[in-house]
Amino acid sequence: MPACPSCSHDNSNDANFCAQCGQTLVRHSPEPPPEPESSSTEDSSSPSSPTSLQLWETFIGPSKSLQFSLKTWWTWRPAFFYYKEKFANLETSAGPRFALSWNWPAAFFDSFLWFLYRKMYMFALLYAVAPALAIFITGDMTVGIVSRILAGASANYLYYWHVKDKVQRIMSIPNMDDTARANLVREEGGVQPYVLWLGAALHVFMFGLLVAAILQGAPEGDLIDGSEERPTPKFL
Repeated sequence: MPACPSCSHDNSNDANFCAQCGQTLVRHSPEPPPEPESSSTEDSSSPSSPTSLQLWETFIGPSKSLQFSLKTWWTWRPAFFYYKEKFANLETSAGPRFALSWNWPAAFFDSFLWFLYRKMYMFALLYAVAPALAIFITGDMTVGIVSRILAGASANYLYYWHVKDKVQRIMSIPNMDDTARANLVREEGGVQPYVLWLGAALHVFMFGLLVAAILQGAPEGDLIDGSEERPTPKFL
């Protein structure tokens, strides 16, 4: 029963005025029941499909590298930030294009080891065999320097297409949920950590060969085919 706010007299439920003092009674409408959460809220709380940028970041992996720029100078940060900047120069509204860039590890770290580190096995084999074969055929040691320059200038472009092709192939697999797809991207991408130890061991081995060659000095002995040096004839 509503009570009068002026005289506190109890009135009937359907009364609009107080039966004792005539005061207008204020009716409080019942509070509406809480509305169920909208579907948009449910959608926002549910996990969404990963974006293309997230897939590329997952593929490149969480490995860090020493990076240089004119703004920040030398920094130690995830390699994804480096490749994100390099790949942005390759993407245009008309499609991918070639843009010259430089990758220091691919040039000064043995090129085939860098490609092996990034799981680009075909290019790793190419840079392991082709320079050595060219030096063996031509006898020109500058072939190794040229191959390193080519690797440093093309590594970012080749890695861009490697990531793009792998991610597109995985995304085209039918009947695969987002979790399994992300796990497959992570397995196909990333790096091979053992390559760092392999590179260190190879460089130590090469340094040891160089020191041994210096200590041994130039070869001495008879000439090739057992020929002996003959004295120069003198004419009277």
